[in-house]
Amino acid sequence: MKLYFLIGFLLGFSVFVQGQTKPNLIIIQTDEHNFRTLGCYRDQLPENQAYVWGKGVKVETPNIDRIANEGAICMNYYGASPVCTPSRASFQTGLFPQNTGAWKNDLHMTPTLTTYAKVLEDNGYATSYIGKWHLDGGEKPGFSPQNKFGYSDNQYMFNGGHNPWFKVTENGEHIPVNKNTYYKWKKEGRDLSDVHFTTDYLTDKSLEILERDKNKPFCLMLSIPDPHTPNIVEREYKHLYDDMTFEKPVTMVENVASRPYWGAPKNKNEAKEEVDQAYMRGYFGMVKCIDDNVGRILKFLEENKLAENTIIIFTSDHGDMLFEHKRRNKSVPYESAARVPFVIRYPNKIRAGKIINAAYVTTDFGPTILGIMQQKEIPNAEGYNAASTFLSKHKVEIDNRLTYYRTSGGHWVAGVTNRYKLVLSVKEKPWLFDLEKDPNEFINVFNDPEYKEIATKMHTDLLELMAEVKEPGLAKIERESK
Repeated sequence: MKLYFLIGFLLGFSVFVQGQTKPNLIIIQTDEHNFRTLGCYRDQLPENQAYVWGKGVKVETPNIDRIANEGAICMNYYGASPVCTPSRASFQTGLFPQNTGAWKNDLHMTPTLTTYAKVLEDNGYATSYIGKWHLDGGEKPGFSPQNKFGYSDNQYMFNGGHNPWFKVTENGEHIPVNKNTYYKWKKEGRDLSDVHFTTDYLTDKSLEILERDKNKPFCLMLSIPDPHTPNIVEREYKHLYDDMTFEKPVTMVENVASRPYWGAPKNKNEAKEEVDQAYMRGYFGMVKCIDDNVGRILKFLEENKLAENTIIIFTSDHGDMLFEHKRRNKSVPYESAARVPFVIRYPNKIRAGKIINAAYVTTDFGPTILGIMQQKEIPNAEGYNAASTFLSKHKVEIDNRLTYYRTSGGHWVAGVTNRYKLVLSVKEKPWLFDLEKDPNEFINVFNDPEYKEIATKMHTDLLELMAEVKEPGLAKIERESK
């Protein structure tokens, strides 16, 4: 009898220990975040690329930098499409945008798809999503969408909108508050204790959920809708950068022989001849506010002794041109629009200070994170599982693998490696950039004899990849790019 009792006890203890050692996961995703605004990226760039708005013009981001310094930084991570919905759909499902149902903004993601969160939920994780979702059509704000996609707690998930504040009523209803309403109420002297700045509020709710779930394996995704427009911040952030002057980036002032068709601004809102100082000061203020809130989450993990067994990731869905190439916003193949920050910390598993020079897109996130966590795969995922790269003991990883990202309408695609970018378009000749020699993306070397072998291989490999993942623009692009 004692023997049976001992065996039973040991088996139960083994299950308990295994359950306790499942790594937790926190993902912090921002919206429209230019990678150059983070110190950890500036540290890896030459000075003329780190400070494109003038020497010393920067935001200090010690908390996000800490994740990178204590873990790994990916230098070539891209949105699967440089706009919100398709990039986010790929992040969740491990599929390229055209296969998610949400290939452009304000479409519904196919409800039968499996997400990385669903895989974790099925394996006993407490899964939560807080913040902007943008995968349930065009409804705004649209709190708690009916299809949870594996996030068992989505009470603070909202579908869309970039409201700087939310008013929370006594019955828990969230009412979006815009700039004009907020300042009108403030001028009238109204009590604003029930009106919360969105980034702070979402972080508050994340900390509440982390406190609730801290004694079980958890997966929490915090999706902050900044630093997307309307570039509004409050408190100490509002005037923090008033004394900072932003110079024109070299890509705004330097004359070039030709610019590609796909790089031309679509409207007056995108086309810019001057740097909007107020826009940039507001953007920097939002980034600083975000970093401070990241610090609150890191502090919670330390105080609750969760840091060692928690994977924490900071990333974004796409970038913002911030006046490079005379543009604002996104939707183009240029680095500032398509490339996103991606830093990850996993103590004792991912080497501190690791630098990964390989091209990935948001499609690769699900397969990779589940691989790192030793979980089941997402069924039929198209993304690349880079877990072995992240977990290797090498300080610097170099891989010239090719991947690609696309525009919402499929009229251009961009194949990227850790050095080269090939843009194929239905309305433009092929453009090949050597990002090492030409980080400003001025010079088309597609027909340069020196690059003939590279151009031919990338062109062939990109068309093969597009065929493999059923890229709908393949036929037209293939015809026009020959």
